[in-house]
Amino acid sequence: MTVYDDRPWLRLYGRQPGEIHPAHRNALDMFRAGLAQDPEGDAVRYFDGALSRRELDEQSDALASGLLASGFAPGDRLAVYLQNVPQFVVAVIAAWKAGGVLVSINPMSRARELTYLLQDSGATALIALESLYDEVARDVVPDSSVRLVLTTSGLEHHSHPDPRLFADLTRQRHEGTTDLAAFIDEHRGEVPPAATLAPTDVAFLTYTSGTTGVPKGAMNTHGNVVFTATAYRDWARFQPGGSVFGIAPLFHITGLIGHVAVSLLAPMPLVLAYRFEPGVVLDALRQHRPTYTIGAVTALNALLNHPDFTRDHFSSFTSVYSGGAPISPTAERAFAEATGLQLHNAYGLTETTSPMTLTPFGTPSPVDPTSGALSVGVPVPSTVVRIQGDDGADVALGEVGEIVAEGPQVVAGYWGKPEETAAGLPGGALRSGDVGFMNDDGWIFIVDRKKDMINAAGYKVWPREVEDVLAEHPAVREAAVVGVPDEKRGETVKAFVSLKDGRSATAEELIAHCKERMAAYKYPRQVELVDELPKTVTGKILRRELRGGRQP
Repeated sequence: MTVYDDRPWLRLYGRQPGEIHPAHRNALDMFRAGLAQDPEGDAVRYFDGALSRRELDEQSDALASGLLASGFAPGDRLAVYLQNVPQFVVAVIAAWKAGGVLVSINPMSRARELTYLLQDSGATALIALESLYDEVARDVVPDSSVRLVLTTSGLEHHSHPDPRLFADLTRQRHEGTTDLAAFIDEHRGEVPPAATLAPTDVAFLTYTSGTTGVPKGAMNTHGNVVFTATAYRDWARFQPGGSVFGIAPLFHITGLIGHVAVSLLAPMPLVLAYRFEPGVVLDALRQHRPTYTIGAVTALNALLNHPDFTRDHFSSFTSVYSGGAPISPTAERAFAEATGLQLHNAYGLTETTSPMTLTPFGTPSPVDPTSGALSVGVPVPSTVVRIQGDDGADVALGEVGEIVAEGPQVVAGYWGKPEETAAGLPGGALRSGDVGFMNDDGWIFIVDRKKDMINAAGYKVWPREVEDVLAEHPAVREAAVVGVPDEKRGETVKAFVSLKDGRSATAEELIAHCKERMAAYKYPRQVELVDELPKTVTGKILRRELRGGRQP
């Protein structure tokens, strides 16, 4: 199946498969170009503080010099165990200036996860929040390859800590660690030797969620990062004077590319607010007036449902993208009604260094008339997306199969795991594990995760379709659908539903709502009302926890 021909969206963006944007050889070049363009402009804004590009350059020079003086060598891994703080961005640039690789670690990771990530990556240096070192890392580091621990705090770089985030936080110094700010001051004025970074060198090690086994370190190269940052910048139509709001966690591929990398490339200020707290985020939107963001629809919905939300909070935005979790047509309409803005779709994985498909700016995503699914966009330039059957052959347009991607954003493999690389990236093409289809105009539609398919009495039921129908009910805030054992059907459909504040609905009403709108084998036989659905820090609903009976 050919996916590249004379489509209108291809003519608009111009490039062909295999063509890579030539502006920058590596991700550090993006930062250096922005520095030369506007050295005194803000690189990062954080509450009432800011860090200019010149200051970011000086601090990252000092940190890189200090790392190298402490035994860090080109190719070594620097792990960061941080929330969305300016120090994260300093660490990214410093790792590259030292010729190293940044390992981004979820700040929600506990001892077992942190132990695995440090050991698997072989990180030799760690930058951690003081609180996370105290709670978790102090017991893990002695058994890892880490030789240098630098600690810092969310209280840095601003003068009036918000009690909603920092009420109980105090500065802590721990034996065996060095204060990051003091370390930077010690080496201030030093300039590291120029790092030689090829497009094929690894820029980030980003770990998969491990839903089908242990997490795997995706090797996101400098070429991957430059390409996807360019895709976001071009498709979101950045304008001079804008800024990026960091709603996604920076450790995640969406935050690393859709926030950090694209802000370096543009260049534009990156606005950070420590972690996602809806009231704090709304205040930050009003204070900083950002123009672009990308985040999970669950986070955007949390903002719309907050009692302080007004249309004015989004009045500065020119483009808003959503990725990391599926969007229903109902959610897209609700966002447009609340903000006056189109919610553009993005789709990608850790292994595609964020986007493989995007909704072209200003072009509404179509809704498939049969499944009711909202399209996740079209392949970005230089990218080939195929839909394949279990036999590895392309299926016809409109038929359902596994989504497979090839392009400059696809990683070369998994860190230290050649067998997993061969299985998941055969011939350099990523087998996504997502099931979907492509229509005649090249739009991609996701049906669901392959492993989440429910087999009810021999019929295939995709949870996503049931969830979208539930979302149409006016009382439903969020829904998650899983298969549960059933004596007669083998598996049957069960829905977990949280309701909007001030709205009510019974399980029987929600079952009837679905029964009226779906084939008999698809509608949920069981509905359980819950206060909250379990999610990852990026906003994806954790169906596996619901299948395992661990309801919130």
